[in-house]
Amino acid sequence: MTTALISGAGVAGPALAYWLHRYGFDVTLVESARGIRTGGYPIDVRGPAVQVAERMGILPELRAAHIDTRRISVVNGTGRIVASLSPGELAAGNKNDIEIPRGQLGEILYGLTRNRIEYVFGDSVATLEQHPGGVDVTFEHGAPRTFDHVIGADGLHSTTRRLAFGPERDYHHYLGYCFAGFEVPNTGGLSHEALLQNTPGRLAALYAVGDAPEKIHALLAYATPEPTPRESVTARVREVFAGLGGETPRLLDALEQADDLYSDTVSQIRMPAWTTGRVSLLGDAAYAPSFLTGQGTTLALVGAYLLARNLGDSSAYEQAMRGYVTRTQTLGRGAAMILPRTGTELWLRNQAFRLMPLLSRFSRRSTPPAEITLPEPVKMDA
Repeated sequence: MTTALISGAGVAGPALAYWLHRYGFDVTLVESARGIRTGGYPIDVRGPAVQVAERMGILPELRAAHIDTRRISVVNGTGRIVASLSPGELAAGNKNDIEIPRGQLGEILYGLTRNRIEYVFGDSVATLEQHPGGVDVTFEHGAPRTFDHVIGADGLHSTTRRLAFGPERDYHHYLGYCFAGFEVPNTGGLSHEALLQNTPGRLAALYAVGDAPEKIHALLAYATPEPTPRESVTARVREVFAGLGGETPRLLDALEQADDLYSDTVSQIRMPAWTTGRVSLLGDAAYAPSFLTGQGTTLALVGAYLLARNLGDSSAYEQAMRGYVTRTQTLGRGAAMILPRTGTELWLRNQAFRLMPLLSRFSRRSTPPAEITLPEPVKMDA
């Protein structure tokens, strides 16, 4: 039986594990965390990824976990509401798209695969050595093993990519923004809604998932010509957001106490190839589009589906995914809707938001920004 090692148990890794097992592979998945990661900001499953979820048999679970966000409010620097709209008005016609807490999607994928493949938690790949008979892998803690294929689904800062393709700097493209995300107490009683506070080059966002949850998600993102070192994030965020009104002072106070702070750059991974020999990359490790696109999860699920069909045939994987990835990444290179940099861009964005409720009445459907036609699953002999 052909063996495959997957590094990373986020979204792309378990999804690929499902399809490889279905196609007869003996799959091992290694994850540095000690279990499936819970929590995290809500993510979107869109367009072709909904079709992939249906073919995996998990679409009913995803729909049951769908977040019923009812309102998105946009406020200015003092906290005054300048526009309010529903998610349906923001993405008119995309009624089949699903928004779900990231941790819940991870739990669904884990539940689908945990009895089909081998999971190894609390460990990670240390070295890779390819040869005609396979890939010799050493781990940080476990005994060395050899696999027919190795797949890196280990995110923006992929270890697999570094070991097999070279340093991150060769593929990492910084888009000019940094962010810090964490949870805060829901002192304002927000329910089923998102609050976006923008001034030029700054975004302070709150997201209440469900009916008045105890804690809500906070995101502070800002434009900066150079990435902020992780050890300086808290001080830099306090400096950038000083003087804003509304909820922002409370968020800055909560930032000091956050025990779940996650910070990073807004970046893309762009590579000329996603496979070298017996090692392939998937999801953010291969083609992170940045959260500005809202398409990272969709690329991960679609990429897993197509890589499983074409593992060992790099040209087929490239041909199936390259155009779709390129079109999707193009969306992330402009941030005027989420993080306008200038007063003019911000004014135009707010006018667009104000008009969306009216425009949605006359728009029967909206064309997805990037689409792909999925082949049918491979039929296996009984």
